[in-house]
This record gives sequence, structure tokens and C-alpha cells, in this order.
Amino acid sequence: MTNNLKPARVVAPGRILSRELDARGWTQKDLAKIIKRPPQTINEIIQGTKQITPETAIELSQALGTSPTFWTNLEANYRLFLANKQKDDSDIERRSRLYTVAPVAELIKRQWIKPTEFLDELEKNICDFLGINSPLESPKLAVNFRHNDQLDPEKSSLISWMKRVEYLAKKRKIEKFKLEQLKTAIPNILAYSEKEEQIINLPKLFKDLGIHFIMVPHLNKTYLDGAMFYLEKNPVIALTLRYNRIDYFWFTLMHEIGHIFAGHQGLYLDNMDQLEDNEQESEANQLARDWLIHPDALEGFIQQKKGKFSSQDISDFANIHKRHPGIILGRLHYDKLVPYQNLRKYLVRVNSYLTEYVDR
Repeated sequence: MTNNLKPARVVAPGRILSRELDARGWTQKDLAKIIKRPPQTINEIIQGTKQITPETAIELSQALGTSPTFWTNLEANYRLFLANKQKDDSDIERRSRLYTVAPVAELIKRQWIKPTEFLDELEKNICDFLGINSPLESPKLAVNFRHNDQLDPEKSSLISWMKRVEYLAKKRKIEKFKLEQLKTAIPNILAYSEKEEQIINLPKLFKDLGIHFIMVPHLNKTYLDGAMFYLEKNPVIALTLRYNRIDYFWFTLMHEIGHIFAGHQGLYLDNMDQLEDNEQESEANQLARDWLIHPDALEGFIQQKKGKFSSQDISDFANIHKRHPGIILGRLHYDKLVPYQNLRKYLVRVNSYLTEYVDR
């Protein structure tokens, strides 16, 4: 705690006040009670949205052991500093706003927007990409935005990824979607899970079913594996191939199909490592598990092998049930029945079969 505060440079009064509270171990509410002001007033001073009046300066000086002129001078100098910089900072503030609403560097790197040295043009490019008229607006998505936040994803990157998926889906002509037709087609979809090269048949199958099938690599700090949402009346399934493995591919795909199958509405952005704990996610998870490996067959296999699974055991079981061995191994890894580092030869990569369909 200091009794004679002398700022060495122009600094926001709220920052000084915040430091003083930290030094004393006080909260904003503590100070509000001491000077008999609403907690909101203290918060607004600290955030810089409320100026320190002479009356408040006197109260702060009494509470913190400083002079009233310290706070009035601090406030005056800071406001003068802001006034002098307002014109110079206008472009900086605009750029800051643009970099807040979108991961600008990554959008340029992926050629989703054109690079430019002109601020007006950059702002227009970003607004056009996000479908907004001004950086002050919130981008509007095809449906309500909901995402997994257990890994603290960057929301602007999530929105940008979704807008790219939405843009690609809108460019495609597709058949009318019928839920009953999808339900009937589940065995046909799963028939392609026996061999990795059969994955190449999926895009056409989904197109015929009236489902947009989009693959866009995830943006940094989104932690995304896949998404499902509706564009008009057609479902959109989008995958990132964040983990380029056959087990992740098929579980993510069937999980998103599970959302459609179960009639879940709204937008689902899913991270398979830490899915949100709610009924709809649990239902989609269970559908994916049961479709890929029948629970009774899996239980019988586990009981028969008594916790010891050889490479041949997994291969034979996979052949009987017409699934790729990597799908079986991925489930055994997930259930911690096989050490994660074992038999990874079965976890083959899938991106080479989908190259022409992955957004570049």
C-alpha cells in the first residue's frame, strides 16, 4: 500500500485504483461499502467508463490515504491524453475491433479474405465474409450459436469457421432432405466403414440424401472435430479432420448423424475429447457407439477375451462385423481396455481419400 502515489506516466485512473485495491486485499465491493457508493460506480471507474468527480476524489483520498488532487489530476491528465490521441487512435481502434471479431491473419492465410494495406478495404472484406454491415454487429448464423466451451475456444474463430462452412454449403445444389430416408440409409452409410478407401463414396451418398457434407480444417483455438446445423431445411455436417484417424472420423461422423437422426435442432459444434454433458450430446454419443459396434457384440467380445486383445483378435472381430479394425481399436482405447500406445497400426489416416472434398 502506498500513501503518496506519484504516477510516472499517463495511466488510466482505474488501473491505479485497481492496483491499490489489490495491494490492500480489497474487492470492489469492499471499497463501495467504505465510501458508500454502488459497486457499479467503482467498477465503471476501474473500467474507465466513468470519470472521477471532485466528490469521488475526496472520498477516495479518505479511503486510501491520498490527496484529492492526486485523483483529480490523474483523471484530468488521462482525459487530456485521450483527447490528444483520439484522432491518431481512430485507425488503431478500428483495426483492434476487426482483429477482435475475426482471426484476421488466419483468414488471410487461408485466402478466405483478400489481403490489403487499406483499412477501409480490410474492414469491408471482413464484414462481407461475416455477413455483417459493420464490425459493431454480431454475425448472424444459420441457426442459434452454441458451442463447447470446456477448452475455452476462441469464439471469433468458431464463428469464422462456421461462416466458411455456411458459405461453402450455400454454393452447393442438393436434394430435398427427408429424415425417414436418412434413417433407412444408416446401414448403407455404415457399409463404407469396413475399409478406409470406401470413405470416398460418402460425399455422393450424403448429397443424394439431401445432407451437405463439408470438410473445413479447424481454425486455431477452436478445438473442433465436427459440427451439425441446418441451412434452410437441409442438415449440414461439417468435419475438421483435426485428428486424421479412421476411428475419430467415423465416430465424429456418426455423432453428427446422431443429432439429425434424433431430431436435435440448433447448432452443435463438437469436440470429441470433451463433449458437453447434456442429454442431446449423450444421445448422439450413444447412437454413434451403438451404430459402429453393436453393444451386445462388443460385450460378448470383451467377455470372451477377458481383457486380452491381440492384433488378430481385433482383426477377426472387425471382419465379422464388417468394420475397419481401427474403429474397434479406437473404442477399446476409449474404454481403456487396450493401452493407448498399443496396435496403433490400425489407426490409419483418412485425409488422402477426401482430398478433393477438403476446403483448401
